[in-house]
Amino acid sequence: MALNGTANLPLPGTVLPARPRLAKIRGRCQRQPCGLKVQAYTQNGNGNGAALADPTKFNPVLTKDFCAPWTVPESGIADALGLMASGDLFRYNRNDANSAASRAEVALSEYTGHKYCLAVNSGASAIFLSLVSAGVKPGDKVFSNALTFGAVPSAIHHAGASVEFVESTNAYVLDTEHLEKKCQECPDVRFLLISHMRGKLADMDEVARICDKYNVTLLEDCAHSLGVFWDGKHSGHHGVACCISTQAYKMLNSGEGGFMLTNDPVIAAKAIVGAGGYEKLYKKHIATPPDEVFESIGKLKIPNYSMRMSNLHAAVLIPQIAVVGDRVALCNRRYDRVTARFEVAAQRVGASMEVPAQHPKVGPCNDSLQFNLIGYSWEQCQAYLANVKARGVPVSVFGAHDNARNYRTWEFLGDLPVMAQTDHIIRFAVDVRLPPQFDNEDFDLMADCLAAGFLSIGEPEQLSKQEAPAAALA
Repeated sequence: MALNGTANLPLPGTVLPARPRLAKIRGRCQRQPCGLKVQAYTQNGNGNGAALADPTKFNPVLTKDFCAPWTVPESGIADALGLMASGDLFRYNRNDANSAASRAEVALSEYTGHKYCLAVNSGASAIFLSLVSAGVKPGDKVFSNALTFGAVPSAIHHAGASVEFVESTNAYVLDTEHLEKKCQECPDVRFLLISHMRGKLADMDEVARICDKYNVTLLEDCAHSLGVFWDGKHSGHHGVACCISTQAYKMLNSGEGGFMLTNDPVIAAKAIVGAGGYEKLYKKHIATPPDEVFESIGKLKIPNYSMRMSNLHAAVLIPQIAVVGDRVALCNRRYDRVTARFEVAAQRVGASMEVPAQHPKVGPCNDSLQFNLIGYSWEQCQAYLANVKARGVPVSVFGAHDNARNYRTWEFLGDLPVMAQTDHIIRFAVDVRLPPQFDNEDFDLMADCLAAGFLSIGEPEQLSKQEAPAAALA
């Protein structure tokens, strides 16, 4: 399969022999025969194309920059320049409510279908405000995924609460069976902040059922799920509030920024005041509850956390919100392309891996790729990552010792529990971005690099327990 460490990928038109292929059935991986025809490879623009005469000498390497986020449309650039020329950067420094921040809030609420929207300076700020506005107080406990980004438990910590972890599944979503068990074991926990990690949604109908049964208030971290729908409705409608990030690697790019969305007028009013809508500045919002709601919440008892979004950030977001649907469609086409090619090539080189499917009710926005290494040792996993990185594809596993998605790195929370199921998953869950500025041929080459990396690690060792060294997870 290899010559001098290079990948032997199939020639165009080759029919692969029937051989074991991993298929995910009822949450477990089983082997079943499969015969697949390889599609023609396209020549890559940077000279690393796969259509070579001798496939045994094909050594895929990708030389493009993965730190290439969504760009700002020309109209957003022009509006931002106009704001800088006029100095109109502060949303409340005007006599009306028609600021760029207000217009961004209206545009996003219309897209997601929420009544109220608040623009803030980061996704973490949005989560914090949603927590305190929903009633989380210092000393409270909040259920949350053991697999998420460190900003989520940080927001809970910021609110003065502590985290009660819930296990995650090998599809990177909250484990609903463990959630119900935790609700039974911890009846004092009254809040769940569910994180839709990498845009993957758990069975949200089941999550809502459990929360209703045990009187748990549900909030949703939708930082990664803008453009993701559940049963035809945008994500974020099962909880009392949801939060979106516009940090550079998200579907909307303002460098930093975020939004809180809700249909609850009291939560909306409290969040607007808490973000910095002091005195009667709430009148300078549009996607907001009636004035009487603000006058009924005891707004003088709400601290001013000064988390407002500037007009400059909002201006670059408004034209991006208008094209979110187009971006989602493009992401999904590219994801389908890269995963189809990757799965065929990985099968050809004898890889043991799975790309977990999402829940059938999910309408996805696939702007990144995750897959699980099956049966390999920790050492094989590290060798695979090193090989693929050397090919120019910056892959990682969620369980790496320096990965902010590894719950063991959240030492600011104090003593951390052992989440055995999540530990097992994150050690072998590979994560890679699908940069929006790449071309189709770049995604083809990315798939080839991911597949070729398996040639460096040999057959899976089929360990009875896939254990990583303790130091690697510390």
